[in-house]
Amino acid sequence: MERKEKLQQLLKDDPTDNFLQHALALEYVKEGNDAEAKILFEAILERDPDYTGSYYHLAKLLERANDYPTAIAWYEKGMQRARTLKDMKTYNELQAAHEDIADL
Repeated sequence: MERKEKLQQLLKDDPTDNFLQHALALEYVKEGNDAEAKILFEAILERDPDYTGSYYHLAKLLERANDYPTAIAWYEKGMQRARTLKDMKTYNELQAAHEDIADL
């Protein structure tokens, strides 16, 4: 069984598991299925805004789609959340990515 199918199977037991959904979203990104990945990243962040790793990947996905304003907004939301959580590693990663596109 492939990784994607394993993750889908595990999600049947716990469909709101952030880790599993995030991992599945990354598998969709690898396949080029950004639409499905976007749905999962957004679902994670709606349910759990503290799952800060998903902000970066969602914003990167939006960058690839040339939706820079929305990507910037997600970077900023993630930076705010990371700062609140005192997660400076994630904050710095989001800030660096944000700076890369802020002037576009």
